[in-house]
Amino acid sequence: MGPPATFAPPRRLWRGLVAVLTLAALTGCELSTASAPTVPTSAAPTSDVGRAAQNFIDVVERVEPVAERVCRQQTSGINCDFRIAVDDRAGVPPNAFQTLDNRDRPIIIFTLPLIADARNADELAFILGHEAAHHIRGHIPRSEVNAQLGALVLAGLAQAAGQSIEAVNEAARVGATVGARSFAKEFELEADALGTRIAFDAGYDPVRGSQFFARIPDPGDRFLGTHPPNDERQALVRRTAATLTR
Repeated sequence: MGPPATFAPPRRLWRGLVAVLTLAALTGCELSTASAPTVPTSAAPTSDVGRAAQNFIDVVERVEPVAERVCRQQTSGINCDFRIAVDDRAGVPPNAFQTLDNRDRPIIIFTLPLIADARNADELAFILGHEAAHHIRGHIPRSEVNAQLGALVLAGLAQAAGQSIEAVNEAARVGATVGARSFAKEFELEADALGTRIAFDAGYDPVRGSQFFARIPDPGDRFLGTHPPNDERQALVRRTAATLTR
């Protein structure tokens, strides 16, 4: 049904998307495709889908230029032209995640259930700032490096021990997983801290936005888990916000 539901920079923001998002949320019509989500959230939708869609449009309009500015201030040689997209595939959970296209342009994808689930604009602003922060802090390339190191180490140990080719390959696979997850929690906290600043600088309340964590399942403090405990994340947002002034 038409082109992908993608947000251009604010100067070209599609005001008509409120009606499109509302229709998509009600009918599940195909607007875009995206890679599989990675950070599940709660699934209780708001009753006012139109207001949720308008909140999302307003948040993108205000937060995206701030994220670009922070990106250019804190990085060198990376693409800071964020593309914000909406994934409306049927059955996807509430979620937002950051990825890169084949030209290393940062893509931030929200699923429709997450847009509907957000209680207020502050939550959407915090989430968008958090996902932008993943790119600014270089978490995808850093995770790739960690995965490569983990694969090399475990595969090397298996080879030195005289294991079969199959066992060496399996060791590489396990090593890549361990390496990629070794700093996943730290990356999430880094993104929370910088995302707090981005949301704040865009005029939103990141502490109120981080109340989103109170409604999602708590991952706890698991070994090689990918996300820190929710209360730890909220505490970090409060500490970070306390240091910010407009």
